[in-house]
Amino acid sequence: MATKSEGLEQSIEAGTLAGLDMHGLQPQKAVHWNLSPVQLYEKALERGEGRLAHMGAFATVTSPHTGRSPKDRFTVRESLTGDNVDWGSVNIPLSEEHFYALREDVIAFLNGQELFVRDARGGADPNHSLNVRVVTHNAWHNLFAYNMFLRPTPEELAGFQPEFTVLHAPGVRADPDKHGTTSGTFIVVNFKERQVLIGGSNYAGEIKKSIFSVMNYMLPDQGVLPMHCSANVGDNGESALFFGLSGTGKTTLSADPERSLIGDDEHGWGSSGVFNFEGGCYAKTIHLSPEREPEIYRATQMFGTILENVVLHEGTSVIDFDDASITQNTRASYPIHYIPNAVIPGRGDHPQNVIFLTADAFGVLPPISKLTPDQAMYHFMSGYTAKVAGTERGVTEPEATFSACFGAPFLPRHPGVYARMLGERIHAHGARVWLVNTGWSGGSYGVGSRMKLAYTRAMVRAVLVGELDHVETVTDPIFGLSIPSTVSEVPAEILNPRGTWADGADYDTTAAKLAAMFKENFVQFEGQVQEEVRAAGPR
Repeated sequence: MATKSEGLEQSIEAGTLAGLDMHGLQPQKAVHWNLSPVQLYEKALERGEGRLAHMGAFATVTSPHTGRSPKDRFTVRESLTGDNVDWGSVNIPLSEEHFYALREDVIAFLNGQELFVRDARGGADPNHSLNVRVVTHNAWHNLFAYNMFLRPTPEELAGFQPEFTVLHAPGVRADPDKHGTTSGTFIVVNFKERQVLIGGSNYAGEIKKSIFSVMNYMLPDQGVLPMHCSANVGDNGESALFFGLSGTGKTTLSADPERSLIGDDEHGWGSSGVFNFEGGCYAKTIHLSPEREPEIYRATQMFGTILENVVLHEGTSVIDFDDASITQNTRASYPIHYIPNAVIPGRGDHPQNVIFLTADAFGVLPPISKLTPDQAMYHFMSGYTAKVAGTERGVTEPEATFSACFGAPFLPRHPGVYARMLGERIHAHGARVWLVNTGWSGGSYGVGSRMKLAYTRAMVRAVLVGELDHVETVTDPIFGLSIPSTVSEVPAEILNPRGTWADGADYDTTAAKLAAMFKENFVQFEGQVQEEVRAAGPR
């Protein structure tokens, strides 16, 4: 028999809350619906799922999976999706037969477990939101869903009807021969059944990213551009977007005490402006400090925050953010209102500045440059960055990669769909677009040094206050980028990357190598973009 959160018991019983039988589940043990964080703490600690950290956060370890498993992510190929999905190495197809065989085993496992159900929502714009139900056998994963998704009111929960369901069973391992997977780990999205199956990994990020992928498929048909970006807004009401893969600075740069945070990772851009998909933040915490990132650090010291793979000192449970012995990809999950200047609800006007963040491991891209509309389309479709250690399994140091639209692993449709939508919105609203390198300067990874956060913050601040709109620029001879000649509080000598290298000839060779990689990668888009866009890349 299901147990309900005490504060919601009356409204749930009086409403039309759907049961688990609609998902094929017939649980034999207790089912806990929408428990509060306090109740979930009690359950998680009682069940040995983690530890209480100094100052009240809940700490857990997800080894051996301490990052996403993109090669274990599948989309069911069926009549509804058809050719709308960009099938390939990113969107790997799984047959319906394999899906149903896997779901049968997941359901059989969950039926024998104590279950925790979370009813939540994705999308802060009520015209483009999605009701999500997460069913899991771990209390702390339920708390993660509470933190990361939008939290319905008791009145909304009373009549809640799920539109997509996540059956989360990390205790299940797939059989590749039986289920068509590549390993025992699986993240499977079925749009016809409106279900996600997750198993073989305790890494909580798979839960939120699976629903992000769902919304990335569904929203373009509603006239909304889904984006892997953070967003904030100034006192003047002007919004800004920060695109970039994990580790490039989306969360850090958007959590600006001088601006209000809309969200740190997933957003939509529709006819009314931008809106957050989530109700929380999932911040990287390696080397986190109160001096460098005070808002995020403060959130990690609060009850209700989940610390994922963060090391605690034995005997004191004091947090050591500098210890990467478990993984470089240490994380903190917390409700967005833990950030003092968060925008509630997470909506903002049409952005006036769009910033592409890249962690250039070659150390040859300028720390900041202004893009033409064609260059914006080129670099958006290219999505160049470096994978940061720990973000994905097997990545132990930064390596160059191209991820279309700065989020290819989460884009079911062809990148051109999202790029065209971005171009239309940039043109319609006169947004300025910038490329910011948060990676290396003075040499490639291993020789140069990471760009100082203080300098990057100063450059972004200059963009947002309009300081760089009329500053004289110089054109990079290899990449064709317009580099500002001056930026307040930033040494002029670091703005042009060639001048930071000890040997200019080495720079030229390395830059030419990266330029060739850009061209090789963009071949896949030829015939799908205008010639002006293709020509806007490196020379």
